[in-house]
Amino acid sequence: MHTLLLLFSFSTLLCPFFNLIPFVEARRTKTSFTIDLIHHDSPLSPFYDSSLTSSDIYKKAALRSIARYALNKNNNKSSESVVFSIAGIGEYFTKVYIGTPPIERIVLADTGSDLTWVQCSPCVDESSCFPQDSPLFDPNNSFTYTPISCTSQNCTLLAQYPHTCGNSNVCEYLYSYGDTSYTVGELALDSISFDSTGDVTFPSSIFGCGHNNSVTTFNSTKKATGLVGLGAGPLSLVSQLGDQIGHKFSYCLVPLGSNYTSKFKFGDDAIISGNGAMSTPLVTNSSAPNNYNLNLEGISVGNNTIQNNQNSSNIIIDSGTTLTYIDASVFNDIVTMVMKSSSIEAVKDPPNPFRFCGSFKGSVSSVEVPDFVFHFQGADVALPRENMYTFVDENLVCLLLLPNTELNGVSIFGNLAQVNFQVEYDLQGNKVSFAPANCTKSN
Repeated sequence: MHTLLLLFSFSTLLCPFFNLIPFVEARRTKTSFTIDLIHHDSPLSPFYDSSLTSSDIYKKAALRSIARYALNKNNNKSSESVVFSIAGIGEYFTKVYIGTPPIERIVLADTGSDLTWVQCSPCVDESSCFPQDSPLFDPNNSFTYTPISCTSQNCTLLAQYPHTCGNSNVCEYLYSYGDTSYTVGELALDSISFDSTGDVTFPSSIFGCGHNNSVTTFNSTKKATGLVGLGAGPLSLVSQLGDQIGHKFSYCLVPLGSNYTSKFKFGDDAIISGNGAMSTPLVTNSSAPNNYNLNLEGISVGNNTIQNNQNSSNIIIDSGTTLTYIDASVFNDIVTMVMKSSSIEAVKDPPNPFRFCGSFKGSVSSVEVPDFVFHFQGADVALPRENMYTFVDENLVCLLLLPNTELNGVSIFGNLAQVNFQVEYDLQGNKVSFAPANCTKSN
């Protein structure tokens, strides 16, 4: 069996390094199962660079976030053929198995997009696929692979994306992401599973068989081979599983640099309850239909609360974006409140990509900075200091918050703010729940 990587934000039998990664096979009861997520910069990741300091990791992750949502209008494709989807390069990897017999792939797990896809043979030409050190998925080798026809209902799920009718009446798609990455191929059905034994298998799952693909960050490694879509759109794996997982999933993200994997749970195991659990409604946003949208009513900084006067669907919750982005006027008020309630002194030129940093004297433990509470509709989520600040270089602390002007006005509750929380998505109950947790102990 060949091994491939699938990105969330998993190596191959041909690659000894990846055989060392301690992926736990997906576990399943009658209605639930769990998969592992590995962060882009984890020591367990194929992208890991041991020369990076902790502050380097935060900076690079933040820059990837900006690239993820920075819509590039100079893309070399015509406007009729490009969808500038709010998605792109995420931060977490997982492992899936596609086809019969199943072929292992490591892919990007992404709650910000819906289509699951992998590179397939044949590529249109030598330059039309990004490099990978394991064989491309060959649909001819899977006896359960079935192309989707142009006239099928499944093809209509591509309604908001460019798609055409190819040879033999096959439904062909084009997805283009914010960082100019893209995938072009045929929509198909095949078996997708989450462990090598086939205990957690979902036959006739919709996915994209990409024959012309470019993902900028995949060029630095030959491990990654595609993406698994976990967003709110109709083609996402979460939407397809639907009743089988009770329309529920959750995750618990470990801190950056951890030697542990984060956990992504589906079905009954995803449910959180008890002391500390709080819920906020999922709300509809027609401009971001494939994302999970919440209503952020305000933010408390120490003893001061700043109201958010944007519309009721004003922030995306996303596990694939590193920092948190908010309305520029709210950001400016927050900086003012932090300065009034802290022992730090603002620096004029904070290191990129941070927009507010402060210098301090003495030890890290002696630094006084105000706590944050995010007031979502019906849920006041109090964030520990490490979720909102990072210590960069010597005697410099930076806010893990940026104005949404960096992202063309898109506000996002990012993954650093969600670290060490259980976060449950109940798509039938239309709500997201939070509960503080030690996510390394959930391993």
